[in-house]
Amino acid sequence: MIVHPVVIVHGLADARTVLAQGAPVTLLSAPGAALYAGCLWWQVLIATAREAYPGVAMTDVLDCADAPGQAMAALRSGVARLVLYDNVPAWDAVAEIAQRQGGFVLRQAPPALDIAARDGLYRLPAWLRGAGA
Repeated sequence: MIVHPVVIVHGLADARTVLAQGAPVTLLSAPGAALYAGCLWWQVLIATAREAYPGVAMTDVLDCADAPGQAMAALRSGVARLVLYDNVPAWDAVAEIAQRQGGFVLRQAPPALDIAARDGLYRLPAWLRGAGA
C-alpha cells in the first residue's frame, strides 16, 4: 500500500516541486479533491508529473472523502488508489473493485505533509527523508 512518505499536492506545480526532490514519494490529492476537481484532473496531473520525472518512484492516491460515486468514477477512469471514508456503506464494494484493478482503498488519509501549508516547502526535504514526522 503506502510505502513512501506522503505529500498532499493541490496541482501540477506542487507535484513538480515534490518530484524535483528526486525522492520516492506518495502524492495524495487534497481532502475530497475528487468531489471538486474530479478524477480526470487527477489522472492528467499524475500522468504529466510522471512524464516530467520518469525516474522518481511515485505512488498516487486520490481522496474521494465520503463520495462512493466519485470513487466509482475514478475506478472507471483507471484511478485505482483511493481514500474513501470507512463510514460509507459502499466501502467494501469499492475496495473490492479497486483490488481487482491492482489498487487499494484507504479508510482515511494517511499522515501527510501538505505542500501548501505555511511551512510545507521548508519541511519537504526532511519529510521525504522520513525525518519530518
